[in-house]
Amino acid sequence: MDSMKPWQLDHVIENGPSDGGRRIDVDVDDIRMLREQFVDFMLGYKFAIDEVTTKINILREDFNNTHEYNPIEHVGSRLKSPESVLEKVRRKNYAMNLSSIRANVLDIAGVRVVCSFISDIETIKQMLASQSDITVLEERDYITHRKPNGYQSLHLIVSIPVFRSDRTERIPVEIQIRTIAMDFWASLEHKIYYKYRGEVPPNLRSDLAQAAEVATQLDEKMEALHRQVDRGAHTKPRAADSLDLGMLYRNLTAEHPVHLRPGDLPL
Repeated sequence: MDSMKPWQLDHVIENGPSDGGRRIDVDVDDIRMLREQFVDFMLGYKFAIDEVTTKINILREDFNNTHEYNPIEHVGSRLKSPESVLEKVRRKNYAMNLSSIRANVLDIAGVRVVCSFISDIETIKQMLASQSDITVLEERDYITHRKPNGYQSLHLIVSIPVFRSDRTERIPVEIQIRTIAMDFWASLEHKIYYKYRGEVPPNLRSDLAQAAEVATQLDEKMEALHRQVDRGAHTKPRAADSLDLGMLYRNLTAEHPVHLRPGDLPL
């Protein structure tokens, strides 16, 4: 995740900003106050990322403990920098205030979940959407409706409560759910577009589109193989609350206890 860093005001304070060569007077105290307020605003989005990633990591560990198969391969996150947020506000011609940013810029906080198979995407989506404190604001299905350049992913805009020391805020987070093949393609596409600053030569765009089609075929083939495997019952039997744990206690306190098998949850 991108780290939050303090803005550098020294250059602005020393030289002052200019508009077409005309010096503009700056109230340094006002600038500092605005910076502090914006940093506090951005902290809410960082905390929202922490909340969502914690939820996903709990699901991941729960799957490892109670299922034979875990659909979550890995999780990543990113927080837009203050500069990129304000640049997007300017580019989109939104009002330059916190209320406008909160209402219009919904991708400040981002979490990416990478899974093995196409069917896992819906499973993960349902597990997150069914949690009582998560509200799905918007869903963008770029898998059923792939972007023209070949990009595929499921995007969810959700809101989640963040409990601050003096208030509770509902913060939007963009969750991207995709397969390993989709993630590999998207990473390559991002590097190419960054290298060429968006002006990608036509032959590379064509090759990227072909690579996207190959990635889709791979996902479909892996999904078919996945369905052929007899997965059986993937949920381990759950212990009833009324089980007598006396035998376990005697084992743990015995001189030669029976050790847990590798992979068993340590107590």
